[in-house]
Amino acid sequence: QVQLVESGGGLVQPGGSLRLSCAASGFNFTFDSYSMGWYRQAPGKERELVATFRSPAGTLAYAESVKGRFTISRHNAKNTVYLQMNSLKPEDTAVYLCNAFVRQFDYWGQGTQVTVSS
Repeated sequence: QVQLVESGGGLVQPGGSLRLSCAASGFNFTFDSYSMGWYRQAPGKERELVATFRSPAGTLAYAESVKGRFTISRHNAKNTVYLQMNSLKPEDTAVYLCNAFVRQFDYWGQGTQVTVSS
């Protein structure tokens, strides 16, 4: 069974940085075909894609609003995906959710709150 566990959210001032982690289990991180990414949902707003990658192709995609500020990466040995968020803005405040699409099914983590405020 695929499981995703996020960590790393918190409160940060505008202009600050945070790194989110998503530890995955239940599939072969190195050899399976899958996509993984981060979404976010702010109160009263729809869930939106933040960043994603496809394996093994290595294709990356980012929302326009985070390009140049956020970076998605992975550590194969740790079965972990990261989202490095720099130059954070108040409008980045949301619950951030890790997603994996593997073996034709969508899987979600429980979410981690990111609040950008002075």
